[in-house]
Amino acid sequence: MLFFLLLAAAAGVLMAVQGSINGALGKIIGSWEGNFAVHLIGLLCVAAVLFLFGTYQGGFAKIREVPWYLWLGGLINVVIIFGVMVSIAQAGSAKATTAIITGQLAMSMVIETFGWFGLQQSPFTWSKGIGVALMAVAAKLLLGK
Repeated sequence: MLFFLLLAAAAGVLMAVQGSINGALGKIIGSWEGNFAVHLIGLLCVAAVLFLFGTYQGGFAKIREVPWYLWLGGLINVVIIFGVMVSIAQAGSAKATTAIITGQLAMSMVIETFGWFGLQQSPFTWSKGIGVALMAVAAKLLLGK
């Protein structure tokens, strides 16, 4: 479990770096152009890992078993990258990231409470609610006015 929490923390660190880099890229070449470039580079990287390095395990054979709503991740990712790119470029990395993390935590609590998307359900508790409320207070303090 500790390994996966450390992996999640590392991903969070990289998300802050990525958002800042993408925001700077969007300022220079435009938000949609930057979004395209980020996804193209990501596609090439994933293709290389899957096919050039032999990590492909035949999972595409199960493509018809996937519920339709699980395909929305790619579309949502385009919106996320655009939103992060524009918000960091305009509001700054710390403020935008604070808002992003607060929204992400609140929504992940809803998803976990109801067990959406086939994920394990975890009931809402008052301590979780207080934690989200404290996060919102912290966000307000970090965001200032």
